This record gives sequence, structure tokens and C-alpha cells, in this order.
Amino acid sequence: MIGEASFYGLYFPWLMILAMAALALFWAVRRLLVFAGFYRWVWHPAMFDIAVYFLLLYGLVHATYFLQR
Repeated sequence: MIGEASFYGLYFPWLMILAMAALALFWAVRRLLVFAGFYRWVWHPAMFDIAVYFLLLYGLVHATYFLQR
């Protein structure tokens, strides 16, 4: 995962791009969980949100790693 992407002459590291993609995915997942009423059963919503975000980021990093091979 070492590398960068160029957008109109600006270079961004891949991890930053994947972090933004994970954030967009997280917002969608969170909206679904709120709509389903899942947060009634979560003891600490902030810690749960951070854990879900990092799991999504982990999944995206590993998905792009295996696609790159």
C-alpha cells in the first residue's frame, strides 16, 4: 500500500483516500443502524462507532491489497 494518487496535481497518500472512503461507508452503515434501532442495544455508542469505522477501514485496506496482487 505504499504509493500515492494524483488529483489535478495534488498528491494524496492511499491511506488518506481509503480513510475517506471508509468514512463515507461508515456514514451509510450508521444511518442504517440508527434506522433499525440498533443503538438502543449499544452500551457506549461513541466507542462502537470508532470500532465500526476502523473495521471498515481495515476491510478496505485488505481488499485493495489483495486486488493489487
